Amino acid sequence: MDRLNSWLAVLANLGVLVGIIVVVLELNQNSEMVRAQTRNELSNGIVGLLSAGAENSELASIMRRANSGEELTADEFVQFEERQAAMYRYWENVHYQYRQGLYDETEFSKQLEAWRAYVNQSKAVADQWCKFRSIVAEDFAAEVDGLLVRFSC
Repeated sequence: MDRLNSWLAVLANLGVLVGIIVVVLELNQNSEMVRAQTRNELSNGIVGLLSAGAENSELASIMRRANSGEELTADEFVQFEERQAAMYRYWENVHYQYRQGLYDETEFSKQLEAWRAYVNQSKAVADQWCKFRSIVAEDFAAEVDGLLVRFSC
């Protein structure tokens, strides 16, 4: 009887061990799925922002004129400002997802290169960043501030 109880205890322990291994594997799969979903959502976000100018000639004109230093009407300036705010919120989300481990180092470094090019493309874009930076997380603001080369706040 003792021998049977010992074997049952061993089998029960093996069952627990197998259960733990299965849970670990499921957690890893879930983590990869969350990373893929995050990447997809971030991709959709930037495609939407970038497509807006391609699909809306008025917005494209406003962006071009603002970036070349031309005057904008008050309404056009609001459109430009809101477009910039949306872009910076998108960036903040990418930065947050990266800090949470849901965006890998290689992709994030490419994001930083794109941000550097974008924020230094014109005084208007940099000025909007300087106005916007006070309402974002400090670590994100410091990250973008470090990308400013041609302009400063």
